[in-house]
This record gives sequence, structure tokens and C-alpha cells, in this order.
Amino acid sequence: MITTIPLGTVTTGLPANYATVFVFIVVGFAFAGLALGIAKLLRPSNPNPAKLTTYECGEMPVGSSWVRFNVRFYLVALFFIIFDVEVIFLYPWAVVFKQLYPVHGMGPIVFWEMIIFLAILTLGLAYVWVKGDLAWVKKLAQRPPQPGSQDAAPKEEVPAS
Repeated sequence: MITTIPLGTVTTGLPANYATVFVFIVVGFAFAGLALGIAKLLRPSNPNPAKLTTYECGEMPVGSSWVRFNVRFYLVALFFIIFDVEVIFLYPWAVVFKQLYPVHGMGPIVFWEMIIFLAILTLGLAYVWVKGDLAWVKKLAQRPPQPGSQDAAPKEEVPAS
């Protein structure tokens, strides 16, 4: 006997959950595609050399846009983001901590959780410091001479007279 489920009923089975997610994904892609398609049809297209140049904060671009940046700029930005996130979590904790500390059993747990969080971040800072990534000016690494290169050729010994 085949049982049919009336339209509009909610099922709790696993396939029904996947079907709901699948419907949301399909509707999302359809909406995004429709919005981009309509925008392509309606927007004006009049390219000119001024519009096709690289935008540099209102300044005329000078030189090539394929300039190599030192990796230290990215490292400093990443370190800033990492330790800035620390402040984002630390500030709300400090605001609520005074209210949570008197609660029986909550105060010490909340305190030690933050101590562990800060210890992990301190270990990360120590690791970055030991690796030398906080030093803006670094020494160039000395590579050992490779076999077959000019530096690896044996030096002629001058006999002592």
C-alpha cells in the first residue's frame, strides 16, 4: 500500500531536511542569476579609457599595477587582525565579568576560560616573536653553497714559501 503525504505537511525524516536545504540553494542561485541577468540588461555600457584605468584613490596611476609588495606588509596586517580579534573578545568579557563573578560556580570558570584564551594568544605572540616576524628589517638568509656552483669550487691553496 502506497501512502501519500498531503502537500504542506512537515516531515521529520532526513530526506526532507536535505530537500529543504536543496530548495534554499536552488532558490538562492536562481535569485542571484536573475538579479545579475537583469542588471546586465538594464545597465548602460559605455566604456572609455578613463573608466578602464586602474582606480587609485582618485590619483592617476603611475607605473604598472603588477608591483611586488614585500610580504612583511601582509604579515603585519595578519598579526594586527589576529590580535585585534583578541580585543573584540576581551572587551565584552570584561563588561560582563563583574556580573558573572558573584554567581556561584560561574565566576572562576569564566575567569579561567579567559586566562586560557589569553595564554593561547600569548603563545602565538611568542611564536611570532621567536620566528622574527615582528622585526621589520631582517637579515638575508645565508645559503650554503650548492655543489657545482662557483662558490663550491675548491680554492687553490697557495704553498707557503
